[in-house]
Amino acid sequence: MTVPASELKTLGATTTIAGSGVGVVPSAGGATARARAAIRTELSGSRRARPQDGELVFGRAFTDHIAIADWTEGKGWTDPRVVPYGSFSLDPASAVFHYGQEIFDGLKAYRTVDGRVQLFRADRHCRRLAEGAPRLCMPSVDPDLTLDLLLGLVSADRDWVPKSEGTSLYIRPTLIATEPFLGVRPSKRYIFFIIASPVGAYHGAAGFSPARIWVEDKYVRAAPGGLGAVKAGANYVASLLAAEEAKARGYDQVLWTDAKEHRHLEEVGTMNLAVVIGDELITPALDGTILGGVTRDSVLTLCREWGVATSERALTIDELLAAHRDGSLREVFGCGTAAVITPVGELGWKDERILINGGKPGPLAERLFKAITDVQYGRVPDTHGWTIAVP
Repeated sequence: MTVPASELKTLGATTTIAGSGVGVVPSAGGATARARAAIRTELSGSRRARPQDGELVFGRAFTDHIAIADWTEGKGWTDPRVVPYGSFSLDPASAVFHYGQEIFDGLKAYRTVDGRVQLFRADRHCRRLAEGAPRLCMPSVDPDLTLDLLLGLVSADRDWVPKSEGTSLYIRPTLIATEPFLGVRPSKRYIFFIIASPVGAYHGAAGFSPARIWVEDKYVRAAPGGLGAVKAGANYVASLLAAEEAKARGYDQVLWTDAKEHRHLEEVGTMNLAVVIGDELITPALDGTILGGVTRDSVLTLCREWGVATSERALTIDELLAAHRDGSLREVFGCGTAAVITPVGELGWKDERILINGGKPGPLAERLFKAITDVQYGRVPDTHGWTIAVP
């Protein structure tokens, strides 16, 4: 359904200008900020039943609306819109089904202690998605357009942002190839969509309790020159078998090693890895096989401000084992959007079991978790410009 410009829903301070296709947003200081895209909005006439905060699990319930934009060769991105949530009708020959042209991102909206709704590091997520698409021969979505669609969707579904401690609205922007054809080449048609799901703590009732992690030395998540540095679905399906085998051994997830030697440590599950040896925090360098995590960047920023020695460098299982044996291995944890910080209490490597910090969360992991979540929930001022208010 096409809605005239005069009937477009106003989002926050955006004023739709008939015929221009953009909105002008006054900044806090009175100067004109960037132009906002005019997002066509069709609100749902019926609302879904929302689960209670105490019933939330990760990624099972979805909000009333979906944000969508279309791309075709020669026209670019058209018709950005927020419409009632519903299924897509795709041709069985659509390229996404056969050649895996798909990329996504994940971020969250939070309800603050004073009732506001805000996105956390949305600009960084929008930029990461735009920078990753060309690796898959897909058109980038302009970060400003992605942000406008995010704000439009969360504004329409703000009642879905839960209120309880540890809850949030998880948001999944996704880009897929939709041209129906069989042949190995980039698609000429794409759909970009954003869905949202109210979630509880990623690890459920276990909360911040340490995870048991198997160090993988058989399967490979990503190889040099591959897709490891972008958030492509292919990376995640490649991880499933190893994760299932680790769970069968009694572990929660896997710690990935490099494809060539299985000695260099990479990601832990779907998170970036951080290790504290002595007084130094070490995280593997972004060498092309590791996703540049937004939470990873937040961790590094805070640690440097706190005077913690930080290194982005290669880290091997041999160095980690040596540190364990000489007593200098203090902490291991994962960091990512879904769980923020996940402490690791035990590592399994071949026949060896490595207990870390007595199986308890370490002090730096606890401090980082509190510092980041305090900003997310508005318990402390945002001194880094990491949050964006939802109108």
